[in-house]
Amino acid sequence: MRRSRPLGSVATLTRVVLALLAFGALPAPALAQADAVVIYLVRHSERAEDGTNDPPISQAGEERSAQVAMLLQDAGITHIHTTDFKRTRATGAPTSAMTGLPMELYDPRDLAAFAGQLSRTPGRHLVLGHSNTTPQLVEALGGDPGTPIEEMEYDRLYIVTLTAAGASTVLLRFGSPYEG
Repeated sequence: MRRSRPLGSVATLTRVVLALLAFGALPAPALAQADAVVIYLVRHSERAEDGTNDPPISQAGEERSAQVAMLLQDAGITHIHTTDFKRTRATGAPTSAMTGLPMELYDPRDLAAFAGQLSRTPGRHLVLGHSNTTPQLVEALGGDPGTPIEEMEYDRLYIVTLTAAGASTVLLRFGSPYEG
């Protein structure tokens, strides 16, 4: 009788799950559709309140941002999109450094137009947003946003896959869990 070995850390388990999603567990229409657009969406990491409307991220936010880069290191990211705020740019910085890709700004006030742009641009996109824009963008892409993101909730990673057959959504959690 074979005994299974434990997978180890949460990070290892998360990477295994992402690999399965990316290479083996996608619905058949997505596998058959070579030109699928895959969009990874995360809210900016934990912010460090500094009394301004544009605070930086905290030490915990820097750690979570590094986790995003680690989780997506083998995802084949081809585009990184961010709003023009310190906290979203800082969240995307480790992935940008790892991939060598620039961060392209988008306007969070016009999510319908941005969703159209994403759906017409082949590749694998990382989109960095906010608690009030990330679920709205998932929905604008035709995905399932789930419940609203709570004020102190930073652990969601949406994966929206767009094919000719439509959109599919996977919601994963990563890093320190939200305990609301």
